[in-house]
Amino acid sequence: MQSRVWRRFRRHRLALAGGLVVALLLAAALFAPLIAPQDPTLLDTRLRFLAPFADPAFPLGTDELGRDTLSRLLYGGRVSLTVGVVAMLTTVLTGALVGILAGYLGGFVDALLMRFVDTMLCFPQVFLLLVVAAFVPPTLVSISLVIGLTSWMEVSRIVRAEILQLKEQDFIAAARALGASPARIMVKELLPNAAAPILVAATLKVASAVLMESYISYLGYGVQPPLASWG
Repeated sequence: MQSRVWRRFRRHRLALAGGLVVALLLAAALFAPLIAPQDPTLLDTRLRFLAPFADPAFPLGTDELGRDTLSRLLYGGRVSLTVGVVAMLTTVLTGALVGILAGYLGGFVDALLMRFVDTMLCFPQVFLLLVVAAFVPPTLVSISLVIGLTSWMEVSRIVRAEILQLKEQDFIAAARALGASPARIMVKELLPNAAAPILVAATLKVASAVLMESYISYLGYGVQPPLASWG
């Protein structure tokens, strides 16, 4: 199974190129302490606004405070990717849980959960982020959790729609006939078969989380100096 998936992936040139870019970004962020030419927090106003390649020690130039741009990009990748991954996991876990419960149990549970989702969707995500971020300390973990807990609603709707289709299939009826509990059916039968849309939503949420972090950082509620991020 794994070898077949790998062969299909290798034949898809765009997917291979995208995977290579992602791998390079992850490697650059992971090994930032080894490959960064300068200390990303070092200030030297005598070197401010250096142009790219103007000085071999600063390949991409410097910013308004004389900090090395390349080093800040590398270290900023660690922060942004951490926020993206943690927020994505929070979003997917919360959205998948709500979607599966609403889709499979139906009735009052479905109505209650979906009305809550509808209410949350009435508010712009940036507004929710700012309201919550104003009451929590601006740490990396708290920012990631805040972003994740304000962006799971779309995932729950996607998962619910998939579960509503899957629960009418014969294999679910067979599982019920064999005496499987609702919890077992949701975890062992429905969740694996709903993995495809969940994975698609997860990949999109990483990029969305990085953008959300940049929004709130711009307004002063995100990552605090001297830490850098791609936002």
